[in-house]
Amino acid sequence: MKTKQFRTIPKFKTLAEEQKFWDTADTSLYFDFSKMHRARFPNLKLSTQTISLRLSKGLLEDVKIAANRRDVPYQSLIKIYLDRAVRADLQTP
Repeated sequence: MKTKQFRTIPKFKTLAEEQKFWDTADTSLYFDFSKMHRARFPNLKLSTQTISLRLSKGLLEDVKIAANRRDVPYQSLIKIYLDRAVRADLQTP
């Protein structure tokens, strides 16, 4: 049985040049996907940015009560609520 010959990945001068290449390249010509396995990055943290958000005292207290019931930090619950709302909004035409 003959093994498939894969193309050599070119050398790139800049990250932008590499990104442009991979945006259009057929990766099956460069990699043997039958030998790949799923990678895990347990310590990888998503990039975050600190913001300031003003909430009414009543709303903040309600969020804290809801977070306490779920045994999660209230700021995490706010992020969950925001994520759900944004995803729902993006689904709406």
